[in-house]
Amino acid sequence: MSTPSGSSSDALPPQEMAVKAEAVGIRKAQGTFINLFLLGILAGVYVALGGLFATTVSAGASGILPYGLTRLLMGVVFSLGLILVVVGGAELFTGNTLIAIAWASGKVSTGGLLRNWAIVYLGNFVGSVLIALLVLWGKHYTAGGGSMGLAMLSIANAKLHLGFWQAIALGVLCNLLVCLAVWLTYGARSVSDKILAIIFPIAAFVAAGFEHSVANMYFIPLGLFLKEIDPAFVSNTAAQAGLDLTGMTWGNFLLKNLLPVTIGNIIGGAVMVGLIYWVVYLYKRQSS
Repeated sequence: MSTPSGSSSDALPPQEMAVKAEAVGIRKAQGTFINLFLLGILAGVYVALGGLFATTVSAGASGILPYGLTRLLMGVVFSLGLILVVVGGAELFTGNTLIAIAWASGKVSTGGLLRNWAIVYLGNFVGSVLIALLVLWGKHYTAGGGSMGLAMLSIANAKLHLGFWQAIALGVLCNLLVCLAVWLTYGARSVSDKILAIIFPIAAFVAAGFEHSVANMYFIPLGLFLKEIDPAFVSNTAAQAGLDLTGMTWGNFLLKNLLPVTIGNIIGGAVMVGLIYWVVYLYKRQSS
């Protein structure tokens, strides 16, 4: 490499991070269906657990803690999700948009890229919904005198009131930060390096209120299922909090949130991080 990485304890420089990202993309694209699907389920579970942690921290905080501080705390604890994915090993759709680096190098076909994204996306959805159901069956929404349930409904409802283009923009910004977190871990030499690299970008996207497609596979179905499982609780809570939940439907979830957010996540990760770093560090090698 043109820039040496120094001693074995030094973080990899960006040039070597790009080569590593390319190799990771090739390996991910070659995964078997069952492995990708199962690891996709695990990633959905991990992100959902981060969402549960963040909801718990924010429940009942309105009017007690400043808005920014509450969002910061949510972001820090939500980092649990990507930490588990990266350190524990799982397949997360948003992070896998970086396979675009290997695709741009011609090392992964378009079919291989889309195959990985489709399998992992489906697995992420299954894992996220599974945790949402377990949380509701455990009646976790009644915790804190019902403040947990109010937080769950408020989060889901707010996400379903975004405009289509607004959701795309927030999805771009979100995965720009998520993929930067993943990118930084490619330079890490230890587990602690990876954890520290993850926390600040993830805390930033949550604190800023950006949109993550896999997180929304947990947050929004949680609210939708809660309406079906305990309509009396939802009705009373919505009335007391002044929430209008008429727009909380599966159709709105899929078409007004998940679709545009997914589009935004692809742009933010594959284009704004993956392809730009490919042009800077790998394009000249490819064309020489």
